[in-house]
Amino acid sequence: METYGGRRGQAERDAMTVEIGYAVCSAVFAAAVVFAAVAGPALLFELPDPVERLLLLTGMILAPLLFLARVVSVLVTFRRRPQPSQPGRTSPDS
Repeated sequence: METYGGRRGQAERDAMTVEIGYAVCSAVFAAAVVFAAVAGPALLFELPDPVERLLLLTGMILAPLLFLARVVSVLVTFRRRPQPSQPGRTSPDS
C-alpha cells in the first residue's frame, strides 16, 4: 500500500527484503557450485602448473560473474512481477 509521498508499506518492504535475501543466497550457492566444478579438479588433483592456474583463474572469474548475473536476474524478475493491490484480502463474493 502506497502512503503519502509514494512510500512503500511494511509488507512491500518485507517482500523486498525476503527477495534480496533469496537473490543473495541463491547466487552464493550457484557461484560456489560453478567455482567447485571449474576449479575443483585443480585443487583435488595434481595437474600441470599452467592447467592449475588456468582452472583457478577461470573459476575466480566465472563465480563472481554468475553471482552478479543471478542477483540481477532475481531482482529484475521481482520488480516486474505484478503485486496484488491488497495482499491477503479476498473479495466479498468468495
